[in-house]
Amino acid sequence: VQLQASGGGSVQAGGSLRLSCVVSGSIFSLYTMSWYRQAPGKQRELVTNITSDGSTSLADSVKGRFTISRDNAKNTVYLQMNSLKPEDTAVYYCYARRGLAGYWGQGTLVTVSS
Repeated sequence: VQLQASGGGSVQAGGSLRLSCVVSGSIFSLYTMSWYRQAPGKQRELVTNITSDGSTSLADSVKGRFTISRDNAKNTVYLQMNSLKPEDTAVYYCYARRGLAGYWGQGTLVTVSS
């Protein structure tokens, strides 16, 4: 299973970005998909996930600002990030999980300037 994340970049506070993660090599629709992030000097943290049936959850720090969605026809999961804050600066990773098996994407850098 391979995951390819894209869409990171630099944006000013209050701006928006949309991250994408394309999954290949398996049946995408069966996986729970997640976005994690890791800020400099900090541990990787779970931002949001979406199950195979479309149920979602969000970390408190991004509620009301971030939205996760998936397009099973395109084998892609998205992270729409609005009202970005400098503290959202991190490398964002997508993660695919099914049962005990999990797979990471390579990460995409998001930098938010004040």
